[in-house]
Amino acid sequence: MDESNVFIFTIEVVGTIAFAISGIRLAAAKNFDWFGAYVVGLVTAIGGGTLRDVLLAVPVFWMQNSMFLLVTLISLIAVIIFRRALVGGMRTLFIFDAIGLALFVVVGIEKSFAAGYPEWVAIVMGIITGSFGGVTRDILINEAPLFFKKDIYATACLAGGVVYWLVDFIPGMPQMVPQIACAVAVIGLRIAAVHYNWSLPILKVPPEDLPKKL
Repeated sequence: MDESNVFIFTIEVVGTIAFAISGIRLAAAKNFDWFGAYVVGLVTAIGGGTLRDVLLAVPVFWMQNSMFLLVTLISLIAVIIFRRALVGGMRTLFIFDAIGLALFVVVGIEKSFAAGYPEWVAIVMGIITGSFGGVTRDILINEAPLFFKKDIYATACLAGGVVYWLVDFIPGMPQMVPQIACAVAVIGLRIAAVHYNWSLPILKVPPEDLPKKL
């Protein structure tokens, strides 16, 4: 692999670790067994990238390298060994989820460009890569997906993609700069949204407007 591909592979592995731990951590909080926790962690880590690769009509990334299955297993072992530190408290989940989200948005954008797609497709693929695994995770653990709540989640992915696009327009800009700017924007917006309690408006329907049961 050339230097650019090595960098993308590295952040994909780091993102996999972060998302796998976030998924396994939630599964542990729900008292899943080890296998169930592994499945939840794996789906969290590979779900978005799988959908992205299918839509881009390229080989699914984790089917080309068993490293991602192994990395998820290592993440499970880490949670088992350091369960008290990794499972206790929402802050731990938030940190790993934010890191995984940011890194996967970058990977989604880069892989879309590599497949020859324009900027707007790359941004959409960044959102899918970053968020779809979390949607699947929440469904598996019987929680309302964070993606569909008022929380700033998919919006952070969108903002990161726009930042990437704007920075990438600057002449002579090294390729790594928009990648870093994108990741910082996603993490920064997630942190700010939680700290300042930012949220999107909720779509409310008055009770009298709801359809009547037959």
